[in-house]
Amino acid sequence: MAAPLVLVVLVAVTVRAVLYRSSLAAFISERVEVSSPLNAWKRVVEGLALLDLGVSPYSGAIFHETPLIIYLFHFLIEYAELVFMVTDVLTAVALYLAIQDFNKVVFKKQKLLIELDKYAPDVAELIQTPMEMHYIPLKVALFYLLNPYTVMSCVAKSTCAINNTVIAFFILATIKGSAFLSAVFLALATYQSLYPLTLFAPALLYLLQYAALYLCSLVVIICLSFFLLNSWDFIPSVYGFILSVPDLTPNIGLFWYFFAEMFEHFSLFFVCVFQINVFFYTIPLAIKLKEHPVFFMFVQIAIISIFKSYPTVGDIALYMAFLPVWSHLYRFLRNIFILSCVLIVCSLLFPVLWHLWIYAGSANSNFYYAITLTFNIGQILLISDYFYAFLRREYYLTHGLHLTRQDGTEAMLVLK
Repeated sequence: MAAPLVLVVLVAVTVRAVLYRSSLAAFISERVEVSSPLNAWKRVVEGLALLDLGVSPYSGAIFHETPLIIYLFHFLIEYAELVFMVTDVLTAVALYLAIQDFNKVVFKKQKLLIELDKYAPDVAELIQTPMEMHYIPLKVALFYLLNPYTVMSCVAKSTCAINNTVIAFFILATIKGSAFLSAVFLALATYQSLYPLTLFAPALLYLLQYAALYLCSLVVIICLSFFLLNSWDFIPSVYGFILSVPDLTPNIGLFWYFFAEMFEHFSLFFVCVFQINVFFYTIPLAIKLKEHPVFFMFVQIAIISIFKSYPTVGDIALYMAFLPVWSHLYRFLRNIFILSCVLIVCSLLFPVLWHLWIYAGSANSNFYYAITLTFNIGQILLISDYFYAFLRREYYLTHGLHLTRQDGTEAMLVLK
């Protein structure tokens, strides 16, 4: 499997290198779907300029990245393109290794449950075979590296790519059972964009005695940031910015239009309501998916990418890379073709409606927000469809494919 992975990596790096040297690079970096006020490369450059002048990068309202990111690029600014290509490759390799180990765990679990007669006798066709699972890690790496969303995020030098790498290594460390590394990478991901805090729940299902390691790692990283800057200014500038959503620049999220139209005295209440959305589903999902922490991670990453305050297509690319892992659920998906078409069409219409609104003046913000809303509804329905398919398959595994009522007639499974 090493040779196909190397080939995929070479193709992905070549595509990125060509785009970096093309006129499309400037166009992509300006797209609001790819860069947000939180992770735009222009803002990182602005922060570096202030740092070089001896001024705090957080003294204005431009820079909202973390201190570790600005100090990383303070030393690697000349190699920024290489850094982003390497982070994408590292993310793909980490996901590849994580899914390899996950497939081994799944196969052993299936074998044990079959030996213990936990599965119904007529569900042989639902059991995953080693042959079916063999190419899944490669497909995951392929889905990540050659996804147009990932490519655009890399070419725009959005720091979302770095956050994806940290989350990928967190998933790898968790599946391998390394509590210390898992806690460190989750602390880094939380430090970087706050919302990965919700991934603490699936990690806790995987690893015991996790809370203390995670909290200690997070405290150490935040203290390190303080010593680098000798100031706590980064906390309101980064985390206050994420939570209060003061910059209403249009993006593919749900916040900007709603709060642009909102009366000021209602905004605090609705900001709280919108932000709670990301965290609200964690406990119910933890209860329902307590025996399936990897699927829980997949759903939670998708929820973060949909409901966070400043989402970009790079966030979506991370959870979409996991879709091949659940290829055995395709037979139970109800609307996969329609939803795929919705997401593709919306992706194509984003720049069209933006042009009509901003440049042609023949449309307004309602048009752009309508396509944004459609895009997010499509994502929500897609994740709901996978969640339904997963639960349906688990039910069939224990109760059998051919369900009957007490009177012997065929029954239909309904998820309530």
